[in-house]
Amino acid sequence: LTQKAPEKLELHNNRTTKTIRSTLVDINFRSIQEKKDEAERPNNYTLVAPFNATEEELKAWFREQLHHFKILKSNNLTQQFHARVLGFLSRDCKTQFFMTWISPAGLFGGRELVSVETIFKSHPNACLVILSRTLDTGHGYRILKPLHDRGFKVKAMATDLSFLVKRTPAESWFHELKKGKKDPDTDFIIIKPLTRLRNNIGAQSTSLGSKHWTRLNNAVLIFDMRHPLLHTFIREFALTFDGNKWGHNGPCLVSRVIKRLRKRHDFNFTILPPKAFYPVEWNKITGFFTKLKTQSESRWVKAKLLQLSGNNTFRIHLWTKRSSRLTIEEGSVIERLVSNYCVICNHQ
Repeated sequence: LTQKAPEKLELHNNRTTKTIRSTLVDINFRSIQEKKDEAERPNNYTLVAPFNATEEELKAWFREQLHHFKILKSNNLTQQFHARVLGFLSRDCKTQFFMTWISPAGLFGGRELVSVETIFKSHPNACLVILSRTLDTGHGYRILKPLHDRGFKVKAMATDLSFLVKRTPAESWFHELKKGKKDPDTDFIIIKPLTRLRNNIGAQSTSLGSKHWTRLNNAVLIFDMRHPLLHTFIREFALTFDGNKWGHNGPCLVSRVIKRLRKRHDFNFTILPPKAFYPVEWNKITGFFTKLKTQSESRWVKAKLLQLSGNNTFRIHLWTKRSSRLTIEEGSVIERLVSNYCVICNHQ
């Protein structure tokens, strides 16, 4: 599909007005682990939903525990969110990246930092906003300091959810939210600049013998600001939210929305094939973490690295739900990629 020229977004605050390029890159970056963060949660209070609870039981539990969920509360820091984002993005940002982190800061480890590093390896003049209360702390600042010290523009900011959903289809959903939800984790290595992409979403899988997609994935969304498809995603989320079905609010959501829009020509976007963002299938990721043992395995690693370096592959999805317990072994495909695309490069 043809693309229109990027629109401009006027940013207004009390002192300045800036014009920035409107193409955004959104990468989901969430942890599935449930551990304690000693540094940020000294009371060691951990919220764990009842196992195998019904939808009504989960709703009741959530309402009882609501006062513990800081992410839903507004305070002096979150109320500055809008102004802080505008101030940060008023800098010279060639590309804007937005990520989310909802787990304790202590879980943001070396593997997560490497993922951030690969953004700046391919986009040294980018600005990255990490939407996170736990990283918008002294602990979080220390985690990101090696990137700051090297001049990269990255900032964690505590979000004001009520502000983010205001005047969107999700506003009514948020106000009656109090129902809870679970989000899948996403991990990645970026190997090529995303700047030449515009209004794109990636297919996770295609049918055998054809190029027709069978499932899309929302782990990477690259769209112009105010793109109508993003509005449609938000509306679908608000109307059909279901926290009991894995993928219902993520990959399945974008798949069913775009399936309904197949015959529409007024939405301006392109679906990229799996090799763009998901060149490694979830059930094959384990082999990419394993070190070389034989001559034939060595040839396989070289072939995979050559394949992944092709012009049409931009990032590798690591399928954290499957790989989070795996060690990145020396000589493996993932170890080679990390070594090639890191900027700090001193992780264990």
